[in-house]
Amino acid sequence: MKSCTVYAPGTVANLVCGFDILGLCLSSPTDKMEVKLLNERKIIVKSADGYPLPEDPALNTAGAPLLEIIKDINENIGFEVLIYKNIKPGSGVGSSAASAAGAVVAANHLLGNRFSKEQQIQYAMFGEKVASGVKHADNVAPCIYGGITLIRSINPLDIIPLPAPDLYVTVVHPQIEVRTADARAILKHQIELKNAIKQWGNIAGLVAGILKNDVELIGRSLEDHIIEPIRSQLIPGFAELKQNCLSAGALGGGISGSGPSIFMLSKTEETAIKVEAEMQKIYTNLQVDYHTYISKINKQGCTIE
Repeated sequence: MKSCTVYAPGTVANLVCGFDILGLCLSSPTDKMEVKLLNERKIIVKSADGYPLPEDPALNTAGAPLLEIIKDINENIGFEVLIYKNIKPGSGVGSSAASAAGAVVAANHLLGNRFSKEQQIQYAMFGEKVASGVKHADNVAPCIYGGITLIRSINPLDIIPLPAPDLYVTVVHPQIEVRTADARAILKHQIELKNAIKQWGNIAGLVAGILKNDVELIGRSLEDHIIEPIRSQLIPGFAELKQNCLSAGALGGGISGSGPSIFMLSKTEETAIKVEAEMQKIYTNLQVDYHTYISKINKQGCTIE
């Protein structure tokens, strides 16, 4: 029986101004998944560490993509998935994407690498639909490609990998849950033209900064005039934390995905550590439990062993 182990990393979606179109891959936290190829058409999903995950594959972010795969191939095969869930659902660092992308990358490996990366993303987006009600690729794309990705279009799918600068990412995950579906539900359906123009400028500036490896331009472009002002209300201590991190030397940052995690980019590991200390101070004072992570941008994405 063929099997493999896949490590699926966390991701930061949106990158402040790029709602649903930009994402980067982290080195930590990471989910571990053991995937077996079965000789019958069924999908089995189990939790390895007791974390409550839906066992109905259609309702599981790892199971739904695999159902689509076996639907599309005319073979008597299936998959069994055992998940070690280190990226908790509702964290804002791509928990559902890690499950979806990890399952698809493992399945592709066990099937002899028959799917392109874009095809893998197409399948993984079925997992994101389970989690949030809509297909989006700003987490699964960097999880599969590694580095930073630009999603120019979902239909047809058009993914542009960007050269990841050698920056450090500091993430704080306050131990409160913000469901992606809820965070989407509070967003406005119409925006003012002046805010849209500011947003377009920041998105263009951020992509240009990444392509030119201009870290100062990257920092200036990490502004959000549309999503962050609304979603930040769901995250205690957000405004003070962001200001303190910038004062500590961070280039910029904001809400990771739909929150409640917050990320900051820094030029050096020394600054990233100072930023982490500011994050810890805020949530210690608020008496909110938290986890923090420091990593470089992960240029590999999911890995198989």
